[in-house]
Amino acid sequence: HISMIKKIEIYTANHCPFCTKVKLLLNKKKIKFFEIDLSNNEALREKMSAMANGARSVPQIFADNVHIGDCDKIHKLDQEKKLDKLLGLE
Repeated sequence: HISMIKKIEIYTANHCPFCTKVKLLLNKKKIKFFEIDLSNNEALREKMSAMANGARSVPQIFADNVHIGDCDKIHKLDQEKKLDKLLGLE
């Protein structure tokens, strides 16, 4: 059984403690991700917001362009043992 690791993207901003928290969680799980910094880029934030059902806060996490959620949501999914499956780890 080979798992299909998904393309993980995290939209972040400078000096964001919640962004750091999410990156620490993904690094702990040894998940490779692409970070998209929204600092001073309103057009990119609009694009993220459109993909994240209107959410404008960071971080927002996507797996294969499917919105997973924010920092609270990803940690809740991890506690519920649902995150690995969403990220393609199992």
